[in-house]
Amino acid sequence: MATITTHVLDTARGKPAAGVTVTLEVLDGEGSRVIARGATDDDGRCKTLTSGEGVPAGSYRIGFDTGAYFARQGTETFFPRALIEFVVRDAGAHFHVPLLVAPFGYSTYRGS
Repeated sequence: MATITTHVLDTARGKPAAGVTVTLEVLDGEGSRVIARGATDDDGRCKTLTSGEGVPAGSYRIGFDTGAYFARQGTETFFPRALIEFVVRDAGAHFHVPLLVAPFGYSTYRGS
């Protein structure tokens, strides 16, 4: 089974984004279903999305509550939620999906 981790870096502040709520959803022909929830730690990492169990091959979405994160800082944001969809083809692999976030933009990549 594949494992999935993430971390969030606030590029405007140059620091990890702590306390960001993260959800992991599986996508199928009937829609989506939340299979895990977590929050980033002081280092901006969320390591508990698959907590040892892993996930099978399939389509997934990670959602980040960036609106609440920026609201706690008193900062306006254009994107209250960042959603990243990706495909797990190798159920034996590790997938690290980082998020680089700023008040008016975000980006991602397949990490290691």
